[in-house]
Amino acid sequence: MNKNNFKRISHNIWEIPRDFKEGMRVPARVLSSPELFGGIDHKVIDQITNVACLPGIKKYALCMPDGHMGYGFPIGGVAAFSIDDGVISPGGIGFDINCGMRILRTNLTFDELRPKMEELLSRLFATIPSGVGSKGFLKLNRQQFNQLTEQGVGWCLENGYATESDAERTEDRGCLPNADHRTVSEKAISRGINQMGTLGSGNHYLEVEIARPDEIYDPVVAGRYGIDRDDQVVIGIHCGSRGFGHQIATDYLQVFSRCAGKYGLRVRDKELMAAPIKSEEGRRYASAMACAANSAFVNRQLITYGVRRVFRSVFGKSDQELGIELIYDVAHNIAKFEEYEIDGKEETLLVHRKGATRSFGPGKKEIPEIYRDVGQPVIVGGSMETGSALLYGTSEADEETFGSSLHGAGRTMSRMKAKRTTRGDTVKQRMKESGILVKTGYMPGLAEEAAFAYKNIDAVVEAVDALGISKKVARFYPVLNIKG
Repeated sequence: MNKNNFKRISHNIWEIPRDFKEGMRVPARVLSSPELFGGIDHKVIDQITNVACLPGIKKYALCMPDGHMGYGFPIGGVAAFSIDDGVISPGGIGFDINCGMRILRTNLTFDELRPKMEELLSRLFATIPSGVGSKGFLKLNRQQFNQLTEQGVGWCLENGYATESDAERTEDRGCLPNADHRTVSEKAISRGINQMGTLGSGNHYLEVEIARPDEIYDPVVAGRYGIDRDDQVVIGIHCGSRGFGHQIATDYLQVFSRCAGKYGLRVRDKELMAAPIKSEEGRRYASAMACAANSAFVNRQLITYGVRRVFRSVFGKSDQELGIELIYDVAHNIAKFEEYEIDGKEETLLVHRKGATRSFGPGKKEIPEIYRDVGQPVIVGGSMETGSALLYGTSEADEETFGSSLHGAGRTMSRMKAKRTTRGDTVKQRMKESGILVKTGYMPGLAEEAAFAYKNIDAVVEAVDALGISKKVARFYPVLNIKG
């Protein structure tokens, strides 16, 4: 594969033409920077050009700057499909359906946090379950869990686990409306019913971060989002639908494999197994996927409920005094029906975002009214050693990338290789020396998530900022981390 043969559309966009691979229905585009583009794995190119072969795909198959090899789609992959002849694919959404991230602002500063760091970390670790198989504080019966998966954050609001502001500042108010628990298997329910309010494992985390004044890039927008004081304490939560979403993806990959012949579907990679959007199987998966997405919104909301409880106890202050308010919650692994202009005509498309986030520009009705004139907050998670970034969505994203942007730093090394390269206790000590305290129930997991296993978060953020599909607002640096 010779990347020099790809067409350079602009400084930060490379196009792979349809004749690159037999069966491509549209070109593929890689959004990156010259420095990052040189490091993109050939497997990512193979995956994104396979996506370009799927029926009903519109305009381009897109790969964001944080792109790396995934299951089916590359992580960082975006594609939009016609509802008339297009498909829905679990490989374009991910096993951890609605793995996503939220950022909370507080009235606290680092000076107020510093003397209580160890106590706060211990209390958070004791309150927020993490790791493989972890169980939450809620004891739900089947009816309650079914309601939760169909109502999303609305269920939390009704039951006292969320505020109206929380619901308003969650993508789609924390509820995909087409959820139907009857499309979900018993096995999926059994895996998810006890996991609400838990981080899980892998790259999931709860992080206390600091907004340094020298890295507030747009003070006006930052102020609108609630970043309004020097060395402000913010809280990041990164997790998803846990075993519930994983089982739903597993179930429907098997369903789609069995029905492919009925619809004459041929895919270049079995990981891209799909079904027509309008088919019975496709509609059922979309409803089950929505259940998982709603459960993930609830999961992050319940963790927020626990975080507020711990902060009240440790700092001896009320919610109003602490000012712990949600800035925004964004989904990373999801498919949604959205309106876009294609060849001069408005069309409803099913947009798959796999390790990518929505990045809607000003004026879109889907953005909370409080942010509608500045654009949707875009949250970018880095490694546990580097922190996260806050950006805002733009009209350029609406026009060029189906309202999409990057979601994180993006891995450069497999978890297995990272564990062969370093030890968890080495990473923990290095983080401590850098001023970051961390707790985990699984020390090898720290090695898996070491900073060197990821791309430079500042480099990928600069790439989308230069493209104009998201613009920089602020950079946050970690001081406390609970690793799943």
